[in-house]
Amino acid sequence: MDPSLAPYDNTIHEALGVRAVELDPDRVVFELDVTPRVHQPFGLLHGGASAVIAESAASMGAWLNCDQQNEYTVGVDLNITHLRARSEGTVRATATPIRKGKTVQVWAIDIDDQDGERVAVARCTLAVRPLGRR
Repeated sequence: MDPSLAPYDNTIHEALGVRAVELDPDRVVFELDVTPRVHQPFGLLHGGASAVIAESAASMGAWLNCDQQNEYTVGVDLNITHLRARSEGTVRATATPIRKGKTVQVWAIDIDDQDGERVAVARCTLAVRPLGRR
């Protein structure tokens, strides 16, 4: 899927400046600039912003692996470990599948900075649900 086609209008992605770099059923990459928009009160990247790009990358990957005409995916569990603080630069979340099941998918996400330093690691579990059922 062309990353420029990812839907961002009126979403948290638009609000935080999250952008898609790579969208493939086996690898999804999202980026986020670390600016005051995503800082916590001490001027560091907010863990919630890291969680947003981690779950978003996993969610997009899971959605790319379901029947998009009849199904959607929704996160049911996110575990994230923050390893390094960042106050500027860019972070990149790379999501890869651990399991792509028919009703449950599990994705691993590495978040690195612009120098390739690992900032956080995450695992996201997603449910595959039929459209029209919430």
